[in-house]
Amino acid sequence: MVGVSARRVGILGGAFDPPHLAHQSLLEAACEQLQLDEMRVVPTGQAWHKSRPLTPAADRLAMTQLAFGSLPKVVVDSREIARGGPSYTIDTLNELANEMPGALMFLIIGADQARALPTWRAWQEIVRIAIICVADRAHSTGADIEFDVNSANSAQFRHLNMPVTNLSATDIRARISAHLNVSSLVCEPVARYIADHDLYQTA
Repeated sequence: MVGVSARRVGILGGAFDPPHLAHQSLLEAACEQLQLDEMRVVPTGQAWHKSRPLTPAADRLAMTQLAFGSLPKVVVDSREIARGGPSYTIDTLNELANEMPGALMFLIIGADQARALPTWRAWQEIVRIAIICVADRAHSTGADIEFDVNSANSAQFRHLNMPVTNLSATDIRARISAHLNVSSLVCEPVARYIADHDLYQTA
């Protein structure tokens, strides 16, 4: 009897303020390199680690759906926005693990997030539940990623090969505030939503 392979589910959380084309490249690379059956994109509700106020959750969710909702295998998941209070990755992973017993979960994070991983709530439990997949930004080798190798299983960490890019949501917000064109940085529906709702008009 042929065994049934475990469902492979990726999870990418973030503010998506706004979602941009580098996010899309990351989603496509993760789906291909990790051979995912499903990719959950989870906009942050209330980011405990960010000092600046985020754009209202309803706008960020709408833009995330416009940017990624039609991509193959992608499911935009609004649970952190609906949950209320600070958004913690461990809560989301526990919920998904309960909903999809037996699934292999792959948490997609950036190199900067990987370095900060030991500051996350219940980070060692996160590593137990999910394989941590690190997407390196431009010029990063991943050699400076820090985690407690005595407490974490290094086999639970993988690297995603990403095209070189310096694109960031911070730069996009600054460009919009300066009335510069961002049509090459975000998809057209997101650019239209930003313009229609007068988002990011102040730095």
